[in-house]
Amino acid sequence: MLDVKTKAFEVSSRWIKRHARPLEAARWAYKFEDGTKDEVLKHLKAFQNEDGGFGHGIEPDFWVPHSNAMATWAAGQILIDLDVRANHDMVQSTISYLINTYDKDLGMWASVIPENNDYPHAPWWGYSEDAQNNWMFNPSAELAAFLVHWSNEKDEAWQVGWDSLTKACRRLMSAEDMDFHEISNFNQMVKLLESNQAQFKEQTGYAFEEVSRKVDNLILQTVEQDPSKWGTSYQPFPLDFVESPDDPLAKEFGSLIEKNLNFFIEDLLDEGIWDISWEWGQYPNEFAISRRYWQGILTVDRYKLLKRFGRV
Repeated sequence: MLDVKTKAFEVSSRWIKRHARPLEAARWAYKFEDGTKDEVLKHLKAFQNEDGGFGHGIEPDFWVPHSNAMATWAAGQILIDLDVRANHDMVQSTISYLINTYDKDLGMWASVIPENNDYPHAPWWGYSEDAQNNWMFNPSAELAAFLVHWSNEKDEAWQVGWDSLTKACRRLMSAEDMDFHEISNFNQMVKLLESNQAQFKEQTGYAFEEVSRKVDNLILQTVEQDPSKWGTSYQPFPLDFVESPDDPLAKEFGSLIEKNLNFFIEDLLDEGIWDISWEWGQYPNEFAISRRYWQGILTVDRYKLLKRFGRV
């Protein structure tokens, strides 16, 4: 069993403080040192617009400053990770934005917006009229779960969330396969709604256990289970879906979890970071900045995982 040595951890800590965005530096300090939740929220707030949505390249592969669902999802994940309560001003503003931009006919939020094309972005973030057919419920399944998580039966957010989730579950239960980003959203949906199992079937028409099982099956089908192929292309790892040793999928993946942990530790660069496995093929100067931002994000997120599994 491999562990991250103290010296390697210290190298990573110095890199984060020197090169990462202030947001990731604050997240690192909160998770591993003496940082505070308020400091993280202060830097997260910098990406929020007056309408409550997020933009400004918080997801570093597209730099549009305007509020959009995908950037709001990226921010929402941080709010959930910090366990920020529903009555917090930032959460309330986020809820308002999601209610106001929900497409009831589709049951989704637009995954990309036309303005993406006006700013530096990876090619897959480009807007076209049929783009939603590719994105489907990425990130809407998780955005809807945010709304239910942060609301109760008296709230409009509750109704909007369940309306979207009903349509999302229809999509899920009829799918034979699914892009790993979208299935990741459904995986987080299941985790967020575990305490709402009693309402799940009443609201969506599907039993929670049935939906959870379908999500797990799609994950097992989607993940690359040949460790010799890891790192050779852009593909999901078991630990993109398994967040702790207590996760039910950890047992399903068996020894692959141990191998994935070892792979991450072995893949840690001398600078104390992990690098990304994709390129834009355009906007070379902006991509170099995006890559540096992503290195900070990956380093924070993977150290969080390694810590949960007792490897740090």
